[in-house]
Amino acid sequence: MAPPLVLLQDIHLRFGATPLLDGAELSVSAGERVCLVGRNGSGKSTLLKVAAGLIEPDSGTRFFQPGTTVRYLPQEPDFSGYATTLAYVEAGLGPGDDAYRAQYLLTELGLTGQEDPAHLSGGEARRAALARVIAPEPDVLMLDEPTNHLDLPAIEWLESELKGLKSAMVLISHDRRFLETLSRATVWLDRGQTRRLEQGFGAFEAWRDEVLEQEETERHKLDRKIVAELDWLRYGVTARRKRNVRRLGLLHSMRKDRRDERRAVGNVKLAVSEAEASGKLVIEAKHIAKAFGAREVVKDFSTRILRGDRIGIIGPNGAGKTTLIKLLTGELAPDSGTVKLGTNLEVASLDQKRAALDPGTTLRDALTGGGSDQVQVGGVPKHVMGYLKDFLFTPEQANAPLSVLSGGERGRLMLARALALPSNVLVLDEPTNDLDLETLDLLQEMVADYPGTVILVSHDRDFLDRTVSSVIMAEGDGMFREYAGGYSDMLSQRGRGVEARDKGAPASKAKAGEPKPEAGKGATAAGAKRRLSFHEQHALKTLPKTMDDLRAKLEKLAAEIADPALYARDPARFDKASAALAETQAALDAAEEEWLRLEILKEEFEG
Repeated sequence: MAPPLVLLQDIHLRFGATPLLDGAELSVSAGERVCLVGRNGSGKSTLLKVAAGLIEPDSGTRFFQPGTTVRYLPQEPDFSGYATTLAYVEAGLGPGDDAYRAQYLLTELGLTGQEDPAHLSGGEARRAALARVIAPEPDVLMLDEPTNHLDLPAIEWLESELKGLKSAMVLISHDRRFLETLSRATVWLDRGQTRRLEQGFGAFEAWRDEVLEQEETERHKLDRKIVAELDWLRYGVTARRKRNVRRLGLLHSMRKDRRDERRAVGNVKLAVSEAEASGKLVIEAKHIAKAFGAREVVKDFSTRILRGDRIGIIGPNGAGKTTLIKLLTGELAPDSGTVKLGTNLEVASLDQKRAALDPGTTLRDALTGGGSDQVQVGGVPKHVMGYLKDFLFTPEQANAPLSVLSGGERGRLMLARALALPSNVLVLDEPTNDLDLETLDLLQEMVADYPGTVILVSHDRDFLDRTVSSVIMAEGDGMFREYAGGYSDMLSQRGRGVEARDKGAPASKAKAGEPKPEAGKGATAAGAKRRLSFHEQHALKTLPKTMDDLRAKLEKLAAEIADPALYARDPARFDKASAALAETQAALDAAEEEWLRLEILKEEFEG
C-alpha cells in the first residue's frame, strides 16, 4: 500500500465535559475514496477540519506527506474580500494550476463568474465553493456535505466530475446514493473513535449493525460476569486472602469498565402529532397557471391528491417547485385555473431555509415559545426535556443558543417543531438536509406510517425512492408532469433524468423540434435494432463470476494487510500485497463498469 498522504493518529479533542474525539484515526493514500460517516454531532466535521489543518487537537499526531496539496470544502464558505465568484475561485489556484479551469467549472455549475458573493443563494454559494476546491485538482480533496443546497442536475454533474479526478477524497454526506457511487472505503466515527471498513458505503450499514450487535453481546456477558462476582462476594469469600483481594480488585475493575463505557447513541424518536382525518379528497387542481412578470413558473397543471398519497416534487433549482406547493396548499392564488382544498385540512410545514430559527434563542424556548417547561405535542402537554431527549438533545443543550448547533442538530430541531403541530397534511421542503443516516431512516419510516398526506420536495434520490408513491417532475418552461412511483420509476418512464435549467438551448425548442435521443448516447434507429455481439454476450454472462472472484481476492488481501505485524516481519510481502490490492480494486472497478455498460446496452436493444 502506498504511504498515506494524510495521516491522523490517536486524535483527542474535548469540548466541555465529554470528549468529542477520543483516539480517532484517519489515513488517506493516493487515489483513495473514503467516506466519513457517523451521527450528527459525533465530530465528523471536526475530524475533517483537524485533517485539513484548520483545528489543532488536544493531542495526537497529524502527518502530511511533503508537497501534498489539500483542498477542504467547508459547510459554510467565507466569501469576504472577493468582488466576484471568479475571483474567489481563482484565489484557490496554486502556482502552475490551469487558470481556465476556474471559469470552466463555474460555467459547468451554472454561474457566470461575475456574481457578487455577498448576494449568492445557498445553492450558488455551494457551487462557487465546489469550483474553488476542484479547480486545482489537489492531491487530497476533503468535502463536507458537498451536495447540500444542490439540485439533482448539479449533484449528478458533481458525481461525474469527481469520478474523473485522480485526487484522493474524504467525503461527508447524507446522500446515500452519492456515497455509494463514489466511496471505496468507509470510516465510521462513533463515540469519539473510528473504525475502518475497506469497502464503500454500500456495505456500511450491514457491517455497522454487526458491530453494534457484537457490542451488545459483549456487554451482556460483562453484566452476567459482574452478577456472578457479586454473588461470590456475598457468599463465597474464604480465608485465602491474597486470592480474594485480587478477585475483588478484578470486580472493581469490571464495574469501572461498565460505568465508563460509552454506549452507542440512541435513536431519534420521530412521532408525528395527528389531527382529525381529512376528507378523502385533499387537493384538486385544474389547469392552474402562475407567472411572475414575463416568466411562466407554472403552466396548465392539473392533479388530484387523495388522503394517504405521498407526492414528491423534483426539478432543478428555480424551476418553480416551491411556487407549485404554495399554489396547491392555497398559500398562493393561481393566475388562472382552480384549486379545490378538501375538508378539515391541518397543514404542518418544514422550511428548508430553517428561517424560523433565531440563532440567539435557546433550544428550550425554540420549542416552548419561552416562559414554559411544556411543549404541546398534538395538543397534549409534554415536558420539554423529555421531548428534547426524543430528538437526541442532552439536558446540557436545553439552555444553549441555537448558534452552537451543528447543521444536523438544527435540522432535527426543525423536525421537532414541525412534528409537534397537529396535522393531516405534511409539507416537507428539503427535509433531508443535514440529517444523519439513522435519522433519515426514521424519517422515512415516519413518512411511510403517517396516516395523512405528504407532499415533499427533495433532491435525495434514495429518499424519494423509499418514500413517495408518485413524482411531479418539472419538465421546463413552467410545465409539470406527474409520474407513478419514485425517482427511479420516473427515470425509466421518462427516459432521462433532471436537466439543468436553460444551460444552452431552451427546453421548449428541444420539444418543438427534433425528438431527443434516448438515454443511450448516440443511439440511432439502426443501432437500436442490433443485438449484442457474441463477445458482448459472453462477457455479460461471465463478468458476474469474475467480479465475485475479484471481491473474494480483495477480502483476502485486505485481511492480510490488516495484520499489524506484517510490515515489520516482511516488508517486501507487505508491498507486494498492497500493490496486488490496488490492482485488484482497479480490475473490479473496470469489470463493474463494463458489466453495467453491457446491461444498459442489452436493455436498450431489447426495449
